[in-house]
Amino acid sequence: MTVDKYLNPGNGKFQESLDFKIYVDKSGLIEYTNSILSTKKKYICVSRPRRFGKTVAAEMLESYYSRGCDSHVQFDGLKIAQSDTYEKYLNKYNVIHCAMTRLLSDGMKIEEGLAKFKMTLISNLMEAYPEMVLDGNDPVPMFSAVYGKTKVKFVFIFDEWDCVFRERKDDTEGQGSYLNFLRDLFKDQDYVALAYMTGILPIKKYGSESALNMFTEISMTNASPLQKYTGFTRDEVETLCAKYNRPFNEFEKWYDGYTVNGEHIYNPKSVVESLGRGVSDNYWTQTQSFESLKGYIEENTFGIHEAIISMLAGGAVEIDTAGFKNDMVNFNFLFDILTLLVHLGYLTYDFDSKTVSIPNHEIESEFRTIISEIGWESYISDYEKRKKVLDATLAGDEKTVAEEIAKLHRTYPEKYYNNEVTLSAVLKEAFSPALKNYRLVPEMPAGGGLADYILIPNKKIPDKPLIVTELKSENQATADGAIAQIKRNHYSDALSAYTGEVLLVGISYDTAREEHLCVIEKTEKTK
Repeated sequence: MTVDKYLNPGNGKFQESLDFKIYVDKSGLIEYTNSILSTKKKYICVSRPRRFGKTVAAEMLESYYSRGCDSHVQFDGLKIAQSDTYEKYLNKYNVIHCAMTRLLSDGMKIEEGLAKFKMTLISNLMEAYPEMVLDGNDPVPMFSAVYGKTKVKFVFIFDEWDCVFRERKDDTEGQGSYLNFLRDLFKDQDYVALAYMTGILPIKKYGSESALNMFTEISMTNASPLQKYTGFTRDEVETLCAKYNRPFNEFEKWYDGYTVNGEHIYNPKSVVESLGRGVSDNYWTQTQSFESLKGYIEENTFGIHEAIISMLAGGAVEIDTAGFKNDMVNFNFLFDILTLLVHLGYLTYDFDSKTVSIPNHEIESEFRTIISEIGWESYISDYEKRKKVLDATLAGDEKTVAEEIAKLHRTYPEKYYNNEVTLSAVLKEAFSPALKNYRLVPEMPAGGGLADYILIPNKKIPDKPLIVTELKSENQATADGAIAQIKRNHYSDALSAYTGEVLLVGISYDTAREEHLCVIEKTEKTK
């Protein structure tokens, strides 16, 4: 039986990338990893979507650090050769490199795959060091023994480290054993020079902690300080377009839009495919992980329809990524699903404004395909109709606001018609397109009472006004009376951090006359 070789597998895999006609030099990453070798920062977990170059980067590190081969010919012409640390660490370490999907080959359970992996590591060590007495079924003391004897440290490169959480979602016991193995293998071990793991998901959390809390997370929500190694940068794509005589603005439309800590990033696979085929198209392949989310989208879990539709209109939705458990099953809020979509590459996250959006034309086309498959195209049409309320509000067009509110109101059952709760639901529906540029806060405590809705503009949309709404639904209700209540309770003053234009919107429904009215007043809020 052939035994897999994880120890010092050589530099052949990286050579295949160098030999391909389209290669972008990302060897500057090595200068960073050299700077953290054998320090407290030697643990890195790099998570990014499929087809974003994780494997090529892992193979590059393997080729650079691995003993038993000479990689000068590969790296002498790359950027890393200009670094002071280039020669110091080139081919100086024992490297363990494994795609962790091997643990789950042949349908094995996590525990079975983990046991096989351990035995392969033991076999590799015994073969490389036959003069040493290495026995037992735990590779950890063997790594310690080899380091103690040779004084050569190990660089561990585990690609697709998170596969057990994506492909064995329900095997929580096996996941726990896997995390404990990684912790024992890495944490506080003198033989570790570098532990570099790649995956789609950040490290799994239990509660607010992870078993691997010594790792620095480099992810699509915070890639600092390695953001320019997350994918192809704008400058790199411009250079490629010039070389292959392709219009850069076409690539901007199709593939730009991912931003990580201020750096514009392009999906390397899509760019390479477009350059190679001579035409820009959707080269994104749906993942099994995303397929499992379609049910949540189809069922409108946590109101995800509104978020997706507003993003398809070009908007951004504010989220909080802190509660995400870094797995495929624990979703407690809309934020959790949207955060997962960021890690899968279907949304991009703006670190400064804490918002998500659809990055580019390629991903937009993917969303529209999904919408067609699950059958809610009519929702887009309804969205365009509702958008008239927001546009008319911003334009101060009171008549149109009242008319559109009346149209929406008439779609509700008659027995629920004449009450303020129904009118509030109508207003929420009417202002749903505002999610493009606003955070919609219902019944916000402010001043002397509750504002029915306050629409707070996103931080990166400075030209949008704060909108404060008040509803009245009763016999002889007036929109002027709603405006008077806003002023009386000083609703806009509650947002002390906000300065700028404020729209006061009073909407009334006179139940006796069955008449909808709207009054809009513009004012200015200063500190």
